[in-house]
Amino acid sequence: MKYKYLPLIIASALSAMSVTAQASGYRFGSQSVAGQGTADANSAEANDPSTVFYNPAGLSRLDGTQISGGATVVVPHSTFNDTGSTRFTGTSTGGTAAKDYAPDSVTAPSLYASKKINDQWSVGAGLFVPYGAKLDYGNTWTGRYALTNIKLESVALNPSVAFKLDQHHSFGFGVSAEFMKANLGQAVDVPGSVAYLGRFAPQAAQAFLGGIARTQGLAAFGAAGAALAGAQDGHATMNGQDWGYGFNLGYLYTMDESTRFGLAYRSSVSHKLKGDTVWDFSGVSTNPAVNQFISTISGKVNSNALVELRTPETVSANVFRQIDSKWAAMADVTWTRNSRLQTLDIQFPPTKEGNEEIRQQWKNTYRLSLGANYRYSDNLLLRAGFAYDQAPVRSAELTHVALPDSDRYQFSLGANYKLNANSSIDLAYSYMDFKNAVIDYTNACSPVTPTCTGNGETTRGVYKTRLQLLGVAYNYKF
Repeated sequence: MKYKYLPLIIASALSAMSVTAQASGYRFGSQSVAGQGTADANSAEANDPSTVFYNPAGLSRLDGTQISGGATVVVPHSTFNDTGSTRFTGTSTGGTAAKDYAPDSVTAPSLYASKKINDQWSVGAGLFVPYGAKLDYGNTWTGRYALTNIKLESVALNPSVAFKLDQHHSFGFGVSAEFMKANLGQAVDVPGSVAYLGRFAPQAAQAFLGGIARTQGLAAFGAAGAALAGAQDGHATMNGQDWGYGFNLGYLYTMDESTRFGLAYRSSVSHKLKGDTVWDFSGVSTNPAVNQFISTISGKVNSNALVELRTPETVSANVFRQIDSKWAAMADVTWTRNSRLQTLDIQFPPTKEGNEEIRQQWKNTYRLSLGANYRYSDNLLLRAGFAYDQAPVRSAELTHVALPDSDRYQFSLGANYKLNANSSIDLAYSYMDFKNAVIDYTNACSPVTPTCTGNGETTRGVYKTRLQLLGVAYNYKF
């Protein structure tokens, strides 16, 4: 019998890329404070260097040299109500309620720059956070066999160039280098395995206890059995990182001075997440000899792991209309190919350990955002926006505890205030309301399944989540 839980840990990392994020599925969603103020409806506005992310063709609209640097603070409000999580044996996982598992706040910085070379060519670059997650449920909560903690950080560098063909047509192209780093942990269901052996495999249990007695110097089966009577969980931790590369395209059609239409495409990025794993059975019992024996027979090794995946590509269509000297309206529709994530296949090269397959079966999604600007004065521009964002998860049975995602509504307010002729400040506030996320996820593989890996747990519960986002950015024109 082997405890092979590393695949679930890696799978959790890959499926949890946006637990504390603004957009559904993977994408963090707030790459610009100015964009946040209109719920990211402003892709065709192309009014500052953050157009590098939304539509690189918009660089052709920017004069001189410009920089924009900002940060968005994400303040989560989330609760989880367990509705009957069980071990692979069918008994309750026990444990404590999930409390204070989301951080008080998470900060995501962004930095953009642009330069107009001549009437036709412009260049720019962006540094932003595409994905992010941070949760700490603790080692005793009811869903610990699915996940105890996760921290995922990423950053992308996106240099871009734009070409203005004439007064109507502009084209943009960018390349992106994306770094991803994950740290996470998961409990190992030693108590469930001990109970299974005692109930369904008594001969194996006797051999198990006898092995402890013989190899660790315990006097008799009774002493070994007593040491295991109060067996506690083991634990595994993992870290991994990788660089991946992609590109983005943009097209901007300027119908007249007041109206623009845009199209944008951001490619998928291939990642090979490589990491190290540490297994810890030191807290299973109070007898170090028993813990060492369990560690030995479990096949515990500090090993490597590999997961290959591709992030989803996005396609966006957007419009901007300057209605009069004070009012402007804008809209954006973004399609995301989340269906790239069907089943995560975790490998263990060069060993012959069986792969772990985590069912996700995500669906493609749409995001619709509407926004408006109001020119209150020469120095003050007010913004507002609304967005509806679909979640990629299909059902409660395919919703993992690491990504309690659901459809959400975003309400945003923002402002741009000119400090002087060359500099300004952007401010933004967003409130996000998620539908309740119901989870009823069963891992098909248990510690006693010889052909695959997993805890075999079923995690059942309901998540209620709200997010607030506060953003501030500084802009300067040379």
